Amino acid sequence: MKNFIIRTFTGIAIVAIQVIATCYDRLTLAALFTILTALTVNEFLTIMSRRQAVSISRPIVIIASSYLFLTFWFNSLTYWGSLSLFLPYIVFLLYIFIKELYTKDSDPISNLGIIMLSQLYIVVPLSLINVIAFNTLDFCNKQYDFYAVPLAIYIFIWVNDTGAYLSGSILGKHRLFPRISPKKSWEGSIGGALLTIISAWVVSRFFTFLDVWQWIGMALTVVIFGTFGDLTESMFKRRLNIKDSGSLLPGHGGMLDRLDSMLFAIPAVLIYLYILSTITTITP
Repeated sequence: MKNFIIRTFTGIAIVAIQVIATCYDRLTLAALFTILTALTVNEFLTIMSRRQAVSISRPIVIIASSYLFLTFWFNSLTYWGSLSLFLPYIVFLLYIFIKELYTKDSDPISNLGIIMLSQLYIVVPLSLINVIAFNTLDFCNKQYDFYAVPLAIYIFIWVNDTGAYLSGSILGKHRLFPRISPKKSWEGSIGGALLTIISAWVVSRFFTFLDVWQWIGMALTVVIFGTFGDLTESMFKRRLNIKDSGSLLPGHGGMLDRLDSMLFAIPAVLIYLYILSTITTITP
């Protein structure tokens, strides 16, 4: 009961912070995701370093990761952004390779592999939230609220997780992916998807720049790829023999435990919106 209470209050706090920071202002959205990026990269480097002795300049990687996110944000938000802003990040990529020539580390491949994986697995997907939020004219013939799609992604992930947990607890018999996550069931996944479809209908009542079927398509995109994101993190944890990616969030584990679905859902939704914009006219 004590753990349930802690988990509940932590969950409420997390939801409140995400919603307020996302909806309040463009700057608070950037601040939220910059912090999430830095914390998640640090956590990822920590758990990956447990597998074997690696030598990584963690502060440099975290600073570079935050810089890449802010570069995406600035270029997506403003008309005077420039691709030249990515040059310092390119310098960082060159640096981490050249550094291995001089450190004489016994396993440079592991060092480079972990760093590059942190960028492709965490930093790039989180940075793409800027494209979804601020490049709205690419998806619609009318500007709409920057927070609409990010907020919808949150809602779909939360509803899917809740529905999958409840359905799986009550009806779960057939394992979805027993090799990676023995507790997940097909019944839970189907129950979560159905509840998420209902939430998409509710979202369509508030944000009308997409019709109800387009919102449902986005919801199913989040369900499918969010599940893949969850399973991918489970694969990492199983390989590393750990239960949680961290202990920063009482009752919820670490940042990676909280964001695993989002890491796959954000790129998938971006692709979905681009495809949608090419095959149909989105009515405001």
